[in-house]
Amino acid sequence: MILSSLSLRHRRDLPPDQGGVVIEPYSAESQQPASYDLRAAEKTLMARGVMTLVASMEWVEIPAALAATLRCRSSYARRGVQLSGGFVDPGFRGHLTLCLLNMGPDDIILEKGDRIVQMVLSEVTAGDSTYNGRYQDSIGVVLAR
Repeated sequence: MILSSLSLRHRRDLPPDQGGVVIEPYSAESQQPASYDLRAAEKTLMARGVMTLVASMEWVEIPAALAATLRCRSSYARRGVQLSGGFVDPGFRGHLTLCLLNMGPDDIILEKGDRIVQMVLSEVTAGDSTYNGRYQDSIGVVLAR
């Protein structure tokens, strides 16, 4: 089941150990009916034909009972941008490194705070473990480890 904006707002009021979701800094403008738009942490040039790593402005903490799917916003997809690596495991904490490929005809400049990727949160049933890998507590762009 995908979380609605009402469910996400409710979970933001709960502590993480009680199923709460952390999204900091939170922006009401980024809240969509069934997703949350992640924003670019800094101004970035996405050259055409090149994959660019972009950090999310938001620090997120996903509780054990949820997972997130990342999707490129349609306004960027229409310009030829594709997103790779779009899944966030239960228990992840940190900034998200967004892998964006510009297959469009033009270079694209992302400004700090531009909403670029949708994060869709879904419930995980009967989960028995959480993420504790090498990208835990990531800050800014993190290269492959």
